[in-house]
Amino acid sequence: MSDLFDNIVPLDPPFERMAEGAVLLRGAALPFEKKVLAALDRIVEQSPFRHMVTPGGFIMSVAMTNCGAAGWVTDRSGYRYDRNDPEMGRPWPTMPDCFRELAASAASNAGYPEFRPDACLINRYEPGARLSLHQDKNERDFANPIVSVSLGLPAIFQFGGLKRNDPIRKFALRHGDVAVWGGPSRLFYHGVPELKDGMHEMVGRMRINLTFRGAL
Repeated sequence: MSDLFDNIVPLDPPFERMAEGAVLLRGAALPFEKKVLAALDRIVEQSPFRHMVTPGGFIMSVAMTNCGAAGWVTDRSGYRYDRNDPEMGRPWPTMPDCFRELAASAASNAGYPEFRPDACLINRYEPGARLSLHQDKNERDFANPIVSVSLGLPAIFQFGGLKRNDPIRKFALRHGDVAVWGGPSRLFYHGVPELKDGMHEMVGRMRINLTFRGAL
């Protein structure tokens, strides 16, 4: 007689260690989702998504905007943080309280209780968009962790090491998952391969990624 539980897929653990200093918190953003999505709409009204250009002239497939005291930007002159939105000619939108609370809560649960972000890069992935392996290294102080929140369509998170050719581990990211990395893994290479098509009931045909940093 076959086991009734043969076809049940086990749930992902709520706390998954990706590397030393790096963890994946399943569903950690769900208590904040409604407030965060509403606040996101207000941010985009002030500073719309745009496809930035890399120093090499490549147009990024991921659309971006920012909120907080500074925003990450790229153009032909290089990668950097800027206190003003260069397209709108004014400061980036203020970081909403619900964003700060989400980032601080996730960081604390991951072992970084002192983290207080001053910048949030907001990425919009539509089907086919991708982000190649890279390091987050434009911040002034690497003592702060990175807090990365996934909303909308599922994606694969590639997490490597300090060298681009180090072995890569892959993690499935779903709506509400939060990845946090710092300490010895703060400068690990990471990326997202091409997003598959789909529809999310709250976010639509896209994935939104909020990346919180201590930039200044």
